Amino acid sequence: MITALYASICALILIRLSLNVIKLRHSERVSLGDGNVEALRIAIAAHSNASQYIPIAQLLLFTLEYNGAFAVLVHLGGIMLIVGRILHARGMITAFKNRVLGMQITIWTIRLLAIANILLVVYVQYFAL
Repeated sequence: MITALYASICALILIRLSLNVIKLRHSERVSLGDGNVEALRIAIAAHSNASQYIPIAQLLLFTLEYNGAFAVLVHLGGIMLIVGRILHARGMITAFKNRVLGMQITIWTIRLLAIANILLVVYVQYFAL
């Protein structure tokens, strides 16, 4: 199952982002909230953003694969998602332009996966023999 590969990579990204938050909470001695620590606020935002966008993208990727899309299309969606999420996470810390590009790639990935799913379902339901 192709989606399992990308879901696993996304899980590792989420774990990495979560560990960043835990490390900063420990070093700054902040148990709740951000303690008004800028680095912690950024780490929380990066983790939160990934937690919000990855699930819908993974669901769309899975349904695309489940409904019989070409494997190359599923891989393309998975690769785009991973690239977008990595660029966004890195851009939260280093370069703002990477953050913007990462979000653009993520949004386009979700948009294209949604459209591909709609077209595939319509095709299978009404035009496939």
